Amino acid sequence: MKFASSSPPGTRPPLRTLRRALCTGLGLALALPFAAQAQTAAYPAKPVKIIVAFTAGGTTDLLARSVSQKLSEKLGQSFVIENRPGGGGNIGTESVVRAAPDGYTLIVNSVGPISVNQSLYKKMTYDPLKDLVPVVQIADVPNVLVVHPSVPANTFDEFLAYAKTRPADFNYGSTGVGTSSHLSSFMLMQQLDIEALHIPYKGANALNDLLAGRLQFMFATIPSVVSHIHAGKLKALAVSSAQPSRALPKVPTVSSRIAGFEAGSWFGFFAPKGTPQSVVQLINKEVNAILPQLNDQMVREGADPVGGSPEQFGQMTQREFVKWQKIVKDSGASVD
Repeated sequence: MKFASSSPPGTRPPLRTLRRALCTGLGLALALPFAAQAQTAAYPAKPVKIIVAFTAGGTTDLLARSVSQKLSEKLGQSFVIENRPGGGGNIGTESVVRAAPDGYTLIVNSVGPISVNQSLYKKMTYDPLKDLVPVVQIADVPNVLVVHPSVPANTFDEFLAYAKTRPADFNYGSTGVGTSSHLSSFMLMQQLDIEALHIPYKGANALNDLLAGRLQFMFATIPSVVSHIHAGKLKALAVSSAQPSRALPKVPTVSSRIAGFEAGSWFGFFAPKGTPQSVVQLINKEVNAILPQLNDQMVREGADPVGGSPEQFGQMTQREFVKWQKIVKDSGASVD
C-alpha cells in the first residue's frame, strides 16, 4: 500500500512533516551565528592591503604603519601599506571605494578626503561618507601654530599684536588649498579680521620654506614639526585643539584666546561599503586593544590615541563634514 507524499488539499500535513520542517528551520537559525563566527575566525586568511592616500613619511603614513605592524603581529597575517597619493587624497580613497568589500582592502584616512573634499572638489565621483564604512578612529592630531624664529613673537598674544601691524606683508603657508593647514589659518585670520597672504604648497615644501624663513607662519600637524620645535628651529605659539596637546603641554590652545576655535586632523580606518560586519568589528576590537600599547609613542610624536566604536567614528565624521563645509564655502577655496 502506497502513501501520498503530500496531504490532500484542505488537510493538515502529517506530524512528522511538521517536525522535520521545524528541525530544519531551527538548524538553520542555529547555524547562522556559527557561520558568522567561522567567517570572522577565518579572517584574515591572506595578506590585507592598507591604502594610505598620501606619500610615505607623512602623519597618515606613520600612524598607519605603527598600527598595521601590531595588527600583523596579533592576527598572523601581513597588513601591507600601499601609498597611493594624489588629488588631495582622492586617488587612494577612490581606489578603496571601488575595491572588493571582502575585508582585504582597507584604508587609513584623514579629515581631508573624508569630510572636506566633497565641499572642495567640484568633480567628486563618489561620496566617502556613504561609500566607505567607518571602522575605528586611531588618533586626533592637533595643528600647532608655528613661526620662524625671525618673527618677533614668543607668545600667541604677541603674535596677534604683530599680525595686526603687518597687513601688507604678512604671509602663511599650507600643504595645499583646502587642507587642514590652510583652513585652520583661514579660520584664525577670519575670526581676528586680519589680512594675510596664503601661499599653498604641495606637502612638505611649505615646511621647508618656513624653516628657511621665506614664510612667517603656518598651522602644521604636530608630528611634522615637533622635532623642529624641540631643536629651536621653529617657535610653537598655540595648538588648534580644544584641550592642550600632551606632546606640547606648555603650549596654550587658540581657544583659550578665541572661544570655540577648534581645528585639526584626525585619522582612522575605513573599509569599502558592504564589507562584512564581522570584519569591521574584528578590526575595531583589535585596534582598540593595540592603541594603549602605542600610547607613549603616539603622544611623543604629537598624536592623541582615540579608539571607540564604528558608530562613534561615523558620527564624528558627519559632524566634521558639516563644520568644514561652511568653512570651505567661507574661504572660497575650490579645486577643479
